[in-house]
Amino acid sequence: MPVTQFPDPREADSDGLVAVGGDLEPETLILAYRSGIFPWPMGRGPLPWCSPDPRAILEFERLHVPRSLKKSLGRAHGQRRLAFTVDQAFDAVIRACAKVPRPGQSGTWITPRMLKAYGEFHRRGYAHSIEVWEENELIGGVYGVDVDGVFAGESMFHLKPNASKLGLLFLIDHLRAAGARWMDIQMLTPHMKALGAREIPRDEFLDRLALERQRGIRLFQPCQQ
Repeated sequence: MPVTQFPDPREADSDGLVAVGGDLEPETLILAYRSGIFPWPMGRGPLPWCSPDPRAILEFERLHVPRSLKKSLGRAHGQRRLAFTVDQAFDAVIRACAKVPRPGQSGTWITPRMLKAYGEFHRRGYAHSIEVWEENELIGGVYGVDVDGVFAGESMFHLKPNASKLGLLFLIDHLRAAGARWMDIQMLTPHMKALGAREIPRDEFLDRLALERQRGIRLFQPCQQ
């Protein structure tokens, strides 16, 4: 049975833990993302739900594209050797993200249970992917969640240099064109910091989330199955 209520994330502990347990039904995930909460499986124990403080976001007006990445982007467009698509291979993208080696971690939080749940979330029109192709080979991608016009980036992968970064830039262009001004990246990484992402207090994030939801923008077209 889907979870019908989460504790107030503003009262979460210093580690950002909001609740433990529950299911990954689409209705539960919708409620979680609307509340600024996301699942973060750790091992085989009960499912943790988190709302970290501080929270990392990427504001598009602060986006900084390093010179080397600009060159890669220019070559990709100039030579027309790469193609970018939306929601054409979601399952392949999330499975590839699950296989990404993570320094200091023995496994992945994208467990079989998460793969199944987010596959269904995609089919319901809430989880989305960006694919990067070289000819017919999937060489990079990004996936995340859009609930009420707020995009939360979940993970990305690359099989060739800069493929995931170029996919992220394509995603940002897509979100901007749809009217989005920022995206939730949950936790700050060195790569995202280099692009201009920053951390803000959780309370500020939750206030921004509520305001953004009120705009009622649509970031993606319905998935074609």
